[in-house]
Amino acid sequence: MEVFGDVADVWRDFGTYEAPDGCFHDWALRVADDPEVLAWLRTLASDRERQPNLILAAARWNGVAAPGPYDALRAALLGDDAEGRRRGTPTGPVRATVAGRRTQTNEVGRLATLAPVLGLLAARHGGPLALLEIGASAGLCLYPDRWDYTWHLPDGEVSTHDGAAGRLTCEVTGQAPGSEVWPAGPLPVAWRGGLDLAPVDVTDDAQVAALETLVWPEHDDRRARLRTAVEVARADPPTVVAADLTTSEGLDLLDGLVEEAGRHGRVVVMHSAVTAYLPVAARQVLEQRLRGLVAAGRAHWLSNEGKRVHPAVTATGPPVPDDVATFVLGLDGRAAAWTHGHGRSMRWVAPAQL
Repeated sequence: MEVFGDVADVWRDFGTYEAPDGCFHDWALRVADDPEVLAWLRTLASDRERQPNLILAAARWNGVAAPGPYDALRAALLGDDAEGRRRGTPTGPVRATVAGRRTQTNEVGRLATLAPVLGLLAARHGGPLALLEIGASAGLCLYPDRWDYTWHLPDGEVSTHDGAAGRLTCEVTGQAPGSEVWPAGPLPVAWRGGLDLAPVDVTDDAQVAALETLVWPEHDDRRARLRTAVEVARADPPTVVAADLTTSEGLDLLDGLVEEAGRHGRVVVMHSAVTAYLPVAARQVLEQRLRGLVAAGRAHWLSNEGKRVHPAVTATGPPVPDDVATFVLGLDGRAAAWTHGHGRSMRWVAPAQL
């Protein structure tokens, strides 16, 4: 989803496409039609702070039960400033929470859609991979080699059996670019690192608990995966450094980490559900930097973002219907597949480009 634009449209799109059922579906659509709540949202400092998932997580963090009635959410938001005054704080608790946090879901289920392309790259290069993730949050998606996978194909299934963390499953349609996309064993990851505007310390219980509030209330399977992924990362903590990729300093830091990663293996710079949170101009600058790394042979670029986030990537595949909510998985700026935002499914759409 896009997070920039008219606040009512953003919430309506979230409820229609991102959360098509459950409590958040109901809440988001009702917010989109609630003039008083929309007016309160517009008092927040930025589009980033008005994001549905962040607002809903902040409300839950401050005591709003979910699933639950919309009236409880409405009362918490409209009464937030008064609650802050009652507590003697400069701002209300929800407002303070959204000001200090980011949407950092760290959905490890997406690895089921990323792993096939990583498998393809490992097979083609015949050596280890060095993974550098943009917007890594706590770094939970930097361990594709620790999970087993089952891909349900139209004519059967493919599974791996060497991962220690658990199993991720994905429904797959379309023609894959070749059998090498289904790795026979653990992916050969020799180095892993990440950048994030506000890295999450995977060893900090409070920060991990905040990640859990970003998981939608009915999604018990995602919550369980998150907890498992935390244990994996705690046993081998990733290096995630703070970087603002809207600045030249942040982009230079990205270049430096690509150089470091390249000493360990074939570099793959990857991001999933991240660049939508960058302003459009900064997003375009980052895209050009990544295309430059690809052109120079310094890295592969693996992107997995909403269909409107990198339109030049989306345009290299078949047109995406307006009523289809999908991520577009791209390799080196070329569309490869349409993917579910939480990794539940993927549809190969342009395998010949890979």
